Amino acid sequence: MISFLLCLAILIVGYFVYGKIVDNTFGPDDRETPAVRINDGVDYVVMPQWKLFLVQLLNIAGLGPIFGAMQGALWGPVVFLWITFGTIFAGGVHDYFSGMMSERNDGASIAEITGKYLGPVMQNVMRVFSVVLLIMVGTVFAVGPAGLIVELCSQSGASGVLTSLLFWLIIILVYYFIATFISIDAVIGKIYPIFGICLIIMAIGVIFGIFTNPAYTIPEIWDHFGSMHPSGTPIWSFMFITVACGAISGFHSTQSPLMARCMKSEKQGHFVFYGAMVCEGVIALIWAAAGCSLYEVTGGLNTGLAEALAMGQSKAIYDVCSKTMGGVGIALAMVGVVVCPITSGDTAFRSARLTLADWFKIDQDGYANRLKLCIPVLGVGAFLGIGNALGFINYTVIWRYFSWTNQTLAMIVLWAASMYLFKEKKNYWITAVPATFMSAVSSTYFILAPECLGGLLNAKTAEGATIYNTAVAYPIGIIFAIAMLAVFLHATKKAAQKA
Repeated sequence: MISFLLCLAILIVGYFVYGKIVDNTFGPDDRETPAVRINDGVDYVVMPQWKLFLVQLLNIAGLGPIFGAMQGALWGPVVFLWITFGTIFAGGVHDYFSGMMSERNDGASIAEITGKYLGPVMQNVMRVFSVVLLIMVGTVFAVGPAGLIVELCSQSGASGVLTSLLFWLIIILVYYFIATFISIDAVIGKIYPIFGICLIIMAIGVIFGIFTNPAYTIPEIWDHFGSMHPSGTPIWSFMFITVACGAISGFHSTQSPLMARCMKSEKQGHFVFYGAMVCEGVIALIWAAAGCSLYEVTGGLNTGLAEALAMGQSKAIYDVCSKTMGGVGIALAMVGVVVCPITSGDTAFRSARLTLADWFKIDQDGYANRLKLCIPVLGVGAFLGIGNALGFINYTVIWRYFSWTNQTLAMIVLWAASMYLFKEKKNYWITAVPATFMSAVSSTYFILAPECLGGLLNAKTAEGATIYNTAVAYPIGIIFAIAMLAVFLHATKKAAQKA
């Protein structure tokens, strides 16, 4: 299990070394933060650093570093490399700058930040994009947990209203309304740190169960450097998109401003933003290791893991926890698969409210103004969620686009951070390099994925297996990434000449 331990060590060292380089590049100082200067008792509230860290971790994590990492493990232990280096050089950088740029701009939402550094057209695109994405995330994270609660109630012998999907969905949506409407420290600031600790304990329990059971061995990267995916899906760029939250996720940039409005000092940014992403990377690494070590490998392919994942994400997580921790693990798994999505869902709706507030310049310190935004945001979420629960609306096809749009959002935020650093006369390569990389990832996936252009460009074998048109996709992805870098460098040259 040497490669797992090496990756774990690199992640920890990366926080202290590269994380500090990122922090020093930004240059936090002693200026008054929005939480102190604006403090409205609702969204701008000073919270202690440990609480900021745990709330940020839960906001950005949910089930992302668990299920995304397990799906990534289908490619084998090679996924450890992306989780490790993606977290240090891309995800941590993305989360840090999205939070700290927001902090420097009065806690503004990511759409407003992007507009400031990439122009008004991109600002409007990001406004619409962010609100739609956040409402979709919130709705899915209401329907999913409601279904899991129904399943748990049914298994325990309950009947009647307790086994009604609609009943639990309405309960969750009512909670979402309350959490979106009231002060951030009233519910989120009080209970989220507890659930954040549960997420960490669950990961520790899984890896402890693997290391103490001689039947489980985490495979080494050098023994399985190629793809172990049973379907033959290419590593580039499907693995990079699939892991998502475990390495880098654009969704995080919509969450970081929530904590940027609650920091007492800029110097907390390294621990809160970069640190939470590294912690999520560690959690993802552990779950990827579980996916690689607990299931049968047939002919060098992860067939056992594919079968486990086919049962659904909640059952797969339940299976891992029961195998590694027994009864305690099952209890933790149930808390995790129900609570984690809910805690990402309510902050998604809260972020949607704040994005709209920034967009339409509506102050949020009064009840009436908050209601003006909470009612339509949760109304749309309730319409989609209840419609889906009753079988009238099926948005699973639309949701498949989330994987691609999520990483495209991360790409845009990294380019905005690069322009910010250029304007501040600082080393913009620290963000421009991962931005270029993510440009290649997003464009390649868009061409290859069945839900995007892949349906037109890919072929099928006689048995029905997909033949991915990498001969077209890979060169286009590289050309697009180089073009994006060229556009950025041209923009910096133009700006320098004007100055």
